[in-house]
Amino acid sequence: MEEKPFWVALQQAPGLGARRVLQLVKFFGSPRAAWQAPEKELLALEGLGKAATSLINWRRQVTPEKIMAKLEKTGIGVLILEEDTYPLELKRIYDPPPVLYWRGSQLPGEGLKIAIVGTRRATVYGLKVATELAAGLAAAGAGVVSGLARGIDAAAHRGAIQGKGLTWGILGCGVDVIYPPEHRQLYHQVMDHGAILSEFPPGTPPDAGHFPARNRIISGLASGTVVVEAAARSGALITADLALEQNRDVFAVPGPVTSRYSEGTNELIKQGARVVTGVADILAEYEPQSLWPLSRQESQVEVALTAAEEKVMAALSVMPTHLDTIMATTGLPPGELNTALLQLEIRKLIRRLPGGFYLRC
Repeated sequence: MEEKPFWVALQQAPGLGARRVLQLVKFFGSPRAAWQAPEKELLALEGLGKAATSLINWRRQVTPEKIMAKLEKTGIGVLILEEDTYPLELKRIYDPPPVLYWRGSQLPGEGLKIAIVGTRRATVYGLKVATELAAGLAAAGAGVVSGLARGIDAAAHRGAIQGKGLTWGILGCGVDVIYPPEHRQLYHQVMDHGAILSEFPPGTPPDAGHFPARNRIISGLASGTVVVEAAARSGALITADLALEQNRDVFAVPGPVTSRYSEGTNELIKQGARVVTGVADILAEYEPQSLWPLSRQESQVEVALTAAEEKVMAALSVMPTHLDTIMATTGLPPGELNTALLQLEIRKLIRRLPGGFYLRC
């Protein structure tokens, strides 16, 4: 942890970027050594170019200690690549951000995380699907990752919150910059149900060039990326491409062939993306033990179950099961089955998901 201030100081140097920071650290052996490297060595380093001069000037203006003191004063957390709390999935991508800034209540640690992305100009259909998928994933114990943008991103975060789960917003600006501004309330809700993260230093404005870099973090954090709605040329498709490069799963929600905002998703399906018509299509690809620990869910109490309730519990697992399957398995009449499901849901022993699915808590 003694190297942390030097990681942050290097990462904030204008003109360096994640890849150059990692190259510097590798060449000199440590962030401290890279920060303290003689000017002649920096200027002679192949591939650094103008960034060497920029780093030299930056070192004359700041100290690592002052940078860290300012972050601490503003309540912004910092993760560096070497820390155990740095997301393991992100460590494994080609160009992980050496530094992540964050604000919130819970970092993205172990457990299944799914990214949900799509167009900012979402249709009613797209917003409904994104919300329901995120709510179902969250209720099942999977975390939801998105970009806090307008449209599908916002619907995904709101759905995860409705499902009483975890969600993380990845920004293309500083974590202290709320963008778009109308998402102020959602921004704070995401902080309460997870965290806001960014590789860009605090105060960085939302520049268009930042978002492709932001997208690699969204896909890199998640085991799979779901594209809900996307035009033929869309940032969401960039995220899907990045997911493939990172050896992650790519899912797509089919849409009307007459909608321009389904052109991208329908094309992904043609190219082999897994079709999603409900949350069960996503969860079926992952092991139940990859879901978030139930200890973070509502605490359970021992209760006596009726014979019908015991049959229902025996028919369910932590993976979603459709109502028709429950009825066939238990053999219960519709009225008795509905009563048992309602009582179990009230006691928080099971959860109801969109589309007529249920799972055990």
